[in-house]
This record gives sequence, structure tokens and C-alpha cells, in this order.
Amino acid sequence: MSDVTPADLHRILDRQRAAFLNAGPPDLKQRRTGLRRLKAEILKRRTDIVRALKTDFGQRSERESAIVELIPLVQSINYMIAHLGHWMKPQRRHVSAYFQCGRAWVIRQPVGVVGIIAPWNYPVSLALVPLATAIAAGNRAMLKPSEFTPATSTVIGEIVRAVFPADQASIVTGDGEVGAAFSALPFDHILFTGSSAVGKKVAEAAARNLTPVTLELGGKSPVVIEPGFSMRRVADRVAFGKLTNAGQTCIAPDYVLVHEDDRDAFAAAYQDAVKKQHPGGYVGSPDYTAILNTHHYARLSGLIDNAAAQGAQVTRLGSDSATDHVLAPVLLLSVTPQMAVMQEEIFGPVLPVLTYRTLDDAIAFINARPRPLALYYFGDNRVERDRLLKRTVSGNVTLNGTLLHIAQDDLPFGGVGESGIGAYHGKEGFIALTHARGVYRQGRFNAATLLRPPFSKFTDAITNLILR
Repeated sequence: MSDVTPADLHRILDRQRAAFLNAGPPDLKQRRTGLRRLKAEILKRRTDIVRALKTDFGQRSERESAIVELIPLVQSINYMIAHLGHWMKPQRRHVSAYFQCGRAWVIRQPVGVVGIIAPWNYPVSLALVPLATAIAAGNRAMLKPSEFTPATSTVIGEIVRAVFPADQASIVTGDGEVGAAFSALPFDHILFTGSSAVGKKVAEAAARNLTPVTLELGGKSPVVIEPGFSMRRVADRVAFGKLTNAGQTCIAPDYVLVHEDDRDAFAAAYQDAVKKQHPGGYVGSPDYTAILNTHHYARLSGLIDNAAAQGAQVTRLGSDSATDHVLAPVLLLSVTPQMAVMQEEIFGPVLPVLTYRTLDDAIAFINARPRPLALYYFGDNRVERDRLLKRTVSGNVTLNGTLLHIAQDDLPFGGVGESGIGAYHGKEGFIALTHARGVYRQGRFNAATLLRPPFSKFTDAITNLILR
């Protein structure tokens, strides 16, 4: 699969837009057929997908690839197939007092051609779930996968071409220059998943065309632990969230806020949980994923070194391999906000632990920083839990667990502020990629006659009633 040029991008977009305008929006049967064919092709190429992911990462858990890439993808498609008919039905709306003789309703109209920019960390699900959503919404789509996962992009391209004609869905590949040109195209909507820094550039490019965007970004998602809560229970679930895909997850627990009296208990429980989840170690393990490339491995190593130089207590929980860019889990204690590890999203298996004295301290710490994509709270005190939820703003929340809110198809997924704009998944994805078109049908009675006798006195009475 060869890379495209900026001129190619315009030709593909023009072809898809012409096809959209000429054919009109697909009906329910056509959309479901496309989704079923996409699902069947994904399942047919399951082995190819897993193999490609392992090629791109160098070391990637096959089990994780199935659980965090394929299962959410297939379940999302199933959910859309099951509920699409209901989402497409016109919605009756209220008619104002003057116009009771008429009817009003809203229809969800496809917007046209959607541009999808996918990241490297979950290169299958974060490419094909948005594509499936665009198809369910009745749109055409152009998909730009990450240039950092070329083997996976090749398989995705084969899937897309086997299922859809090029004027309905196309995959385009290329480097950052192609990505910039892709963002600048006059799409009818852009759905981007990636870093906040790149998301700002995408939004800036889209703004020149007044193209609406859905930006799924990231941020430092905190874990707040209630004083005295079971540290063994917390540690096991935090370790699951932190080590899945070696922490290369946009909603991974980024740092922990634990009461100062519980810090050492949490640290001990976390080390035990990590060892139990990965008893065989990390380098060469079939159950652990490598850092994507040398650049990101060096970035994470730099964060650890910077923290150590500023007084953090560094506990390495296994052996590393710079050659294979495998980074074992790292626990950081005595962390301060000034350290580099607290200034950027970690995106790796490094867990800083900070302490608080009161819940108000924890809330203030979270609110002093950009709004995170996810928030995690462990505790049984409903009053304290509800206070945290009311006084902070974030993307989705999982209580007494991590990550699992993203697996709920009936929940919207999205950030707020620097962690994202808009939401998708399930119905919210359908809404994001359609236009709410209001329709009013006037009845036989001419509304203009309300202004003339003999109806004018009745009109005055209604007006005085409304405006009193």
C-alpha cells in the first residue's frame, strides 16, 4: 500500500462527495449490510490483525489484542446494528401554541464525507470503530491510520477495500506531511484520536474550512483512593489499568492520589499486584506489550531519570530491554508536581504516587490542572464520592475500577477541555456524525389568518396569555 500525495487526497474527497450527492443517503438495510460485511471481514482476518500488531510493536500480547482491540470493535458494530433502526427514526417535537394545526419533527441527516485520523496505540479499534460509526450514520469516509503502525495499516487497508467501494470508504497512508494535508481538507466532519498537541493542529486546520471536529485526546487521568479503603483491591485494578498495553492507553490511570497514611500500604500492594499479573517477567513475555518505538522508550526513560534527579523514590518492578524497547513497570514515590512526569501525559507503565490530607486537597490538585479524559475513584463513602464528582470535571468515570467505562456501548466517550471536544461511541457517535434537521409541516389552516379578523381577538388573547 503506497502513500498518497496531497493531490490524491483532494481527488478521493471529490469522488466521495460526488457519490454522496448523487446517490443520496443509504437506507437502514444498506447501512446494516455494510456493518455486517465489515464485521465479517474483521473476524476473517483476526489472525492477520494480531500478527500485524505484534510486528508493529515488536512485542504485543495476543490476549490483549483480542480483548482491547477486537472485542470492543465487534461489540460496537453489533450494538450499532441492533440500535440503528431506532436512531434513524424521525423524532416528534412540540409545536407552539399558535401552530397546533401543524406538525414538527427532527430527522438525523448524514453530513457527507467524514475524515478519520487514527492513532498508533490501538490502531485497529480506534480506526475501525469511527469508520463503522461513520457508515452507520450514512456517511462516506476517508481513514488516515498512523504511520507508526505500517503493518497494521496494511491489514486495515485490505479490510476496508474488501468491504467498501472506494467512493464509500477509502484508506490513505503517509507521514506527518500527508496528515497535515489530510486535516486541511474541507471535510464535513473530522474525527481525530491522538495527543492534545496534534489535536490542536487538527482543530486549527479544520477551522479554516469551518469543519466541525470530534477530538478524542488524553491527559493525566487521576486515581483518587478513599482513606482506609482496601489497598489490595485498589492495587490490583490500578495495575490492570496501568499495565494494559504497557500503559499506552489514553484513559490509563496516570497518577494516584492516596491519603498520606495509606501511601506505603498502597505501594506494597501495588508491587504485589504487578508481580502476580506478570509472574514471568516482561522481556520476551507473551503477556506484556513493548513500548512502540525507541523514541517513546527514551521519552519514558527521561521522565524516570528526571524524577529520580529531583528526589523521587524509584522502584523498578522488573528488567528492561532498551533494544526491544520493553519497559518494566515503575513505581514513583515522593513525587512533586514540578517533576516532568507530572507535567505531561505519561503514556507508559510508570505510576507516580502523590498524597493528600483531605479530599478537598485532592479535588484542588485535580482542578488546578487541565481536565482529564478519565477519572477513577475507589471508595464506599457515597458522600465523599459524590462530592468529588460534583466538584471536578472530566471525561468518563469508573468507580472502584479502571478503564471499563470505555467498554460500555451505551455510554458516550469523550473528553472535555484539553482532553477533547465532543463524544462518540453508540448513539452519541451517530449523533456526532449526523445533522439534526428540523422539519415543520403546516396544516390546512393558514397561520397568517390569525393576524386578521375574526381570529385577531383570539390571537390577542393567546399573545397576552404567553406574555403575561
